[in-house]
Amino acid sequence: MRARPVTSLSALAVGVLGAALLTGCTTASEDLGSASGDAAAQDGAAVQGFDVSGVEADADLAALVPADVAEDGVLTVGAELSYAPAEFVAADGVTPVGFDVDIAGAVAATLGLEAEVEPSTFDAIIPAVGTKYEVGVSGFTIDAERLQVAHMVSYFDAGSQLAVAAGNPDGIDPADLCGVVVGVQTGTVQQGELETVSADCEAAGSEAVEVLPYDSQADVTTNLVGGKVQAMYADSPVTAYAVDQADGELETLGDITDAAPYGVVVAQDDTELAEAVRAALQQLMDDGTLTAILEEWGNADGALATAELDPGV
Repeated sequence: MRARPVTSLSALAVGVLGAALLTGCTTASEDLGSASGDAAAQDGAAVQGFDVSGVEADADLAALVPADVAEDGVLTVGAELSYAPAEFVAADGVTPVGFDVDIAGAVAATLGLEAEVEPSTFDAIIPAVGTKYEVGVSGFTIDAERLQVAHMVSYFDAGSQLAVAAGNPDGIDPADLCGVVVGVQTGTVQQGELETVSADCEAAGSEAVEVLPYDSQADVTTNLVGGKVQAMYADSPVTAYAVDQADGELETLGDITDAAPYGVVVAQDDTELAEAVRAALQQLMDDGTLTAILEEWGNADGALATAELDPGV
């Protein structure tokens, strides 16, 4: 959702049939029928995650949690639940699952709290952290723009990659997206990247990229499967999971580029909570829990060894 600005056309990336298959999200039903919902009921049943019930509270770290957060024993987490394998909805249509969900649960448990994941559209989460949510954990890539308005604590490294229909029937060149219809989730950095590339195409006298934004990544994926878009753009773990779940219907296109960390979002005026989250994440890194969580979702290679508060600032 959630990637960095790109440095070239070949850095553009998209993905995730897995989100459509496993969330059963069919809000773009005018473009594709209910087949993806049926697939969700079948494939989502097998989805499991990491059991965070074994993560014990650390009294010293729990003492770092601000009193107003600790009072009810709950850490409210904002997440956009259509971005498998980071965060999505299980086959029951209710339960949040994914590696970000598990990580949020483990952080909360370490701090003596219970995580309560609340669904949101992606672009509405950061503005609501500090009021509606205490943290945002939703595949947020750390970048300068976000660090101007919030604290961010690093925990996972991701890049970007394009995905297209299997066999690349339209012969799309990842280094030249001019004239290509590309789906992307609204409010992501990817959307801005595509719009910049589109403007560059027009400035060079070529046909613009037709950027089609959707409220959820599941809708983007659904419309790639249905043929409304020719490519999708998302973070590399999402793309990898999508292709794995697509049963041969999708393939990646081009290389993974622009690796950068995801961060847990905390309100800019809540440095106490930000430091508590950082310390909890560092403990989960040190004791191997973070890697174990990511391994459950096929993304252990992305685990960071150091949790940094506002890296690069």
